[in-house]
Amino acid sequence: MTLLNAIPSNQNEEHQHMIDVINPFTRDVVDSIPAATLADVEAALVSAKHGFEVCRKLARYQRANILAATAAIVREELEAFAVVIVSEAGKTIVQARKEVSRCINTLELSAEEAKRLSGEVIPFDSYEGAMGRQGYTHCDPLGIVLAITPFNDPLNLVAHKLGPAIAGGNSVILKPSELAPLSAIKLVDAFLRAGLDEQIISVVVGNADIGSALVSADNIRMVSFTGGMATGEAITRIAGLKKITMDLGGNAPVIVMADSDINKAVAATVSGAFWASGQNCIGTQRIFVERSVFDQFSVEFVAQTKALTVGNPMDEATDVGPMITPEQSIRIQSWVEDALEQGALLLTGHQRNDNMYTPTVLTQVPETSKLCMQEVFAPVVILEVFDSFNEVITWANCVDYSLHAGIFTSDLETALKAADSLEASGVMINDSSDFRFDAMPFGGYKRGSLGREGVRYAMQEMTQSKVVCFNRG
Repeated sequence: MTLLNAIPSNQNEEHQHMIDVINPFTRDVVDSIPAATLADVEAALVSAKHGFEVCRKLARYQRANILAATAAIVREELEAFAVVIVSEAGKTIVQARKEVSRCINTLELSAEEAKRLSGEVIPFDSYEGAMGRQGYTHCDPLGIVLAITPFNDPLNLVAHKLGPAIAGGNSVILKPSELAPLSAIKLVDAFLRAGLDEQIISVVVGNADIGSALVSADNIRMVSFTGGMATGEAITRIAGLKKITMDLGGNAPVIVMADSDINKAVAATVSGAFWASGQNCIGTQRIFVERSVFDQFSVEFVAQTKALTVGNPMDEATDVGPMITPEQSIRIQSWVEDALEQGALLLTGHQRNDNMYTPTVLTQVPETSKLCMQEVFAPVVILEVFDSFNEVITWANCVDYSLHAGIFTSDLETALKAADSLEASGVMINDSSDFRFDAMPFGGYKRGSLGREGVRYAMQEMTQSKVVCFNRG
């Protein structure tokens, strides 16, 4: 692997600034990565320009074979990948293994879609003045794709950008989170070992200035970003004339109707609220329970929350590990304190120790609270009671941005009404809001909604239609 592809190219300079990757649980330094400079950005852009010419000329089966071979390498090294995820992102080892499995699936889907993405025949003779002509469309790659990824799914969210981009014939510059870049670097290494030309993909690890230099570069044809709303807005201001897709914040509501399977709803939403320590953009944040079953639901939900094991993420028995940094646990502690001061009722949790924050359940939270209106991205969930379907739909839709929503019900008509009424890009019926299959379309709704991920849908975003017309007259 070349240094440019693995990490910034000037890593051996005597005074190279290093980025320490910190284990969220032990607070030890896992590794130190050379921070990119503006010279590294220019080198990555030059490499990606040549890499695009290489990738676009690869036959579809060649791209597919490389993606499938990468998936095979990740499968063979599943445990090693999982340990890296635990060490840099703090996910439990069980959750990390699931993420690696999903990454394999994403890459295999990308290999399949590399062969499938096609155009269509255009019936020119359907239109007056176009007689004697026939033609078709096909999909061309865009060029250089800039992929910016977050810490919370440091492997699979990278695969969701690299897989479709390469399947579509693009080159990629990857800027992973400074907090968790090691999984991304390991995945790029797998791509190169699978036979991908080293110019097709580069990794640049650096601060916001490095990100700005990449985003604003004229020869970047697309920015694919997953992260926070503020960063997303900043990207749109400096990107210039290029394609942008974004997955931003979520504030997922889940509705529990009285006719639902309460035991199933409790188990699913406890998992949905506290998976990955709540650091999940489609994690369950607000649960609305019909009044007649609210007491039953809340008692069981709190009991199952208290039963979660919080601790060392490498322990197979651990359910909830640390948050990514102490600053994030301090932030959510402050948000909960603010809600309590406004009259919210604490049902369990709200204990912090460095990065560790215990799973926390509240009720009677004022609608103006940050816990209601913003993305908590932490192991905190709200339970509220409702009386009518129209009332709960209004509450569920009151936020400015959304990704997924959910409803538990045994009534088909209620489920269909919710699917029509909930303002979310995905409505999970009898599932928690955090269910996601890597082939399905995924993206934002309302404010901040730009494009879709999900392998086939991402490939459509990362390619452009070209029409070919023959005049036979």
